[in-house]
This record gives sequence, structure tokens and C-alpha cells, in this order.
Amino acid sequence: MSSASFPPPALAQIAQEVASLLKSRKETLSVAETAAGGLVSAAILATPGASQVFRGGLTLYTLESRIAFAGWTQDDVKKYGGPTPESGTAGPTASGKTQNRQPGYVALAVSGGPKGTVSKDLNTDCGNDRTKNMVAFAVEALKLVKEVISGDEAKI
Repeated sequence: MSSASFPPPALAQIAQEVASLLKSRKETLSVAETAAGGLVSAAILATPGASQVFRGGLTLYTLESRIAFAGWTQDDVKKYGGPTPESGTAGPTASGKTQNRQPGYVALAVSGGPKGTVSKDLNTDCGNDRTKNMVAFAVEALKLVKEVISGDEAKI
């Protein structure tokens, strides 16, 4: 993959906007992602000066990784019912019949802003295209980060 192809243009643009905003505010970002598969972290890290704003990230893609790195217990595993405000379904296949188990669905959350934790559910309308869904998840996650840190109340 050439450096010109990653991150994709829409993801590169929002990552640069978020990184610039964080730099100007002297704030930092840590990321825990699931269905975006690490693309949020990678996009931020691809911006010049990322070390000034990025503190670290986890890709908690499996239940095992959530147990190992996010403090999940067996009780959490028993209660797990699919995508929550920390995950989504990239596709290409559905993992159930409810909306939150359909390809293109993602639930996003940003914590640490003036409103505490802000969450947002959406559907990308990218159908079963796993790659397009993952990129769209990352773009939408960074848009939500930007809205939260800039205090754009109308968009949240």
C-alpha cells in the first residue's frame, strides 16, 4: 500500500482536523475501538505531530481482548448482546436480525468532553462492504470526537 492510499481522503481530512484541534487546545486523545479495527488510531497516527496528541489505543475486536485489556468479566461476557455504544457490525454478513447486528451499523461514544460521555448510533448505508463500513465508522467516530472537543452542541 502506498502512502498516498492511506488514510483514505475523507478519513485523512477528519483526522487532520481532529489532530489540529487537539494541538491548538493542548489536549490529547486515547482510543478504544472495535468495528473500525484500528483505523481511528492509524488515521490520527498518520498525521504529522501525532505524538503531541495521541496517547494510545486499543482495538478491542474480540470478547477475549475485552477481557484481557478492558477489564471485562465473565459476567460482562454473559450479558453481551451485540454491538453497544462501543462497537458495530462491519459486515459482510449480519450477526443477527436486530438493527445493531446488521452491516453498516455502529454505535459510537466519546468520553471526557464537557458533557461527559456522548454516544451516537448510526448506519453508514455502505451495505455489506466491510472495508467501506470500517472507514465510515472511523470517519464518523472522528467527527464525533471533533464535535465533542469543539463543543458543537448542535451536532451532538
